[in-house]
Amino acid sequence: QLQLVESGGGLVQPGGSLRLSCAASGFTFSSYAMSWYRQAPGKERELVATISSAGGTTNYADSVKGRFTISRDNAKNTVYLQMNSLKPEDTAVYYCAKSRFSSSYQRDRERTYDYWGQGTQVTVSS
Repeated sequence: QLQLVESGGGLVQPGGSLRLSCAASGFTFSSYAMSWYRQAPGKERELVATISSAGGTTNYADSVKGRFTISRDNAKNTVYLQMNSLKPEDTAVYYCAKSRFSSSYQRDRERTYDYWGQGTQVTVSS
């Protein structure tokens, strides 16, 4: 049974940092690209970052470029999102998603992803 389980969310002050984790099971993790999405209240789900299957290629939304870093450990079947210099507008539920592809091909189309985690809440507030 395929599972994606996010963790690491919480409440943090502006300027602070958090590291999200997404533990995967039930499939050959190292064969697929992975992405992080987020959804703020009243807004559409937004692609945050993507990493290719081997980790050699990463892509970021302009809104997080230079502040967030996506990485993966294929030995641990886990993808990470390191979030630094957090802003109130980063407040959202963050989801990890498994791509159907090994590369970042069509990464900005939600139909590219066949499995999603349950999400973890990130709140940036003083």
